[in-house]
Amino acid sequence: MTTAEQTPAQAREPEAPERSRWAAVAAVALGTFLLVTAEQLPIGLLTSVGSALTVSEGAAGLMVTVPSIVAAFAALLVPMLVGSLNRRILLLGLMALMTVANLGSALAPNFAVLVGSRVLVGIAIGGFWAVAGGLAVRLVVPEDVPRATAVIFGGVGAANVFGVPLGTLVGDLTDWRIAFSSLSVLALATLITLLAVLPGLTAAAAVRPKLLWTQFRSRGVRIGIIATVLIVFGHFAAYTFVSPALQQLSGIDERYIGPLLFAFGVAGMIGNFVAGSALSRSTHRTVLTIAVALAVAMPLFQLLGGTTVGGIVLLIAWGLSYGGASVGLQTWMIKAAPRAVEAASSLWVAVFNLSIGLGALVGGVIVDTLTLPGVLWLGGVCALLAAVAIWTARTDEALR
Repeated sequence: MTTAEQTPAQAREPEAPERSRWAAVAAVALGTFLLVTAEQLPIGLLTSVGSALTVSEGAAGLMVTVPSIVAAFAALLVPMLVGSLNRRILLLGLMALMTVANLGSALAPNFAVLVGSRVLVGIAIGGFWAVAGGLAVRLVVPEDVPRATAVIFGGVGAANVFGVPLGTLVGDLTDWRIAFSSLSVLALATLITLLAVLPGLTAAAAVRPKLLWTQFRSRGVRIGIIATVLIVFGHFAAYTFVSPALQQLSGIDERYIGPLLFAFGVAGMIGNFVAGSALSRSTHRTVLTIAVALAVAMPLFQLLGGTTVGGIVLLIAWGLSYGGASVGLQTWMIKAAPRAVEAASSLWVAVFNLSIGLGALVGGVIVDTLTLPGVLWLGGVCALLAAVAIWTARTDEALR
């Protein structure tokens, strides 16, 4: 695939390691746990931050929007700007930036400074993800890559299940500044852990704009990007409004929404590791199954989610399906661009983050102007289109 479309001078990934470094994989997973927690924690602190700094909850939402958008651009720009800098040094520097940025959030005297600190958080998130997303191929032997990628992305599910709720609880019981301070301490602990166990990661070829652009010459990369946009866009268009959907469509009391979202997160973690195991047997079949499952689960809320039991069952099925999406799509990109993993991962992280923001934005417009079930149908249609795109790569040997 890409091996025939890129010369070694354009992109050559370093040789696979002779042994698996699972301690380093676990440290990177801790980093992904921190990144997602830092990105989403302000969702639970909007009211308290808005009250303390005299801004509306809508304005306080910039604490989430700004880093997501910045991360999308940082995923492309950071690897290009640092050139051939050793990736170990880059990851350590980005984690140091995350430590300082969250401390800045905790000490911010006004909302403008707080948003400025969140810009730095976005840079750290985008830059770290661009490298960490495809790092499994640098840390473990080839046969362990799917499992190691699942471990790394397990930090995402753990952040949704434990990190964000616990951080919000800390903010509620103490003060929102303490919650951000806790993030800074966790970032420092992650920095020390990475320093202790992460090996040197030489960049064999710098990521350049031309290298990023040439990735689209690979049919596998193009399909992976299209599938990512459709799946992530559709998911967040619908999931952003899952709470009112459960209440209005399934008749579930508001008191049970929190525990159900926790169950969704647990299901997502299970789906992540189930997908990681299945990917070692067939990347194409696994990612296609995820897309089809999402295409079925979301629209069925309108048809079968009219009862409490139906709503809960479909929510868990949705969580299991989407839980495998990140590890599945990232593994797809690794297989599609084996000699330019970092460049392909940078593109993937950028479109992933943009799709999150655009999905939530379009979902809000649909809910306000049309109907709540409209976002569930949109999510299903997007997943179905992704499944069709994925199916077209069924003859690609590299993705089997």
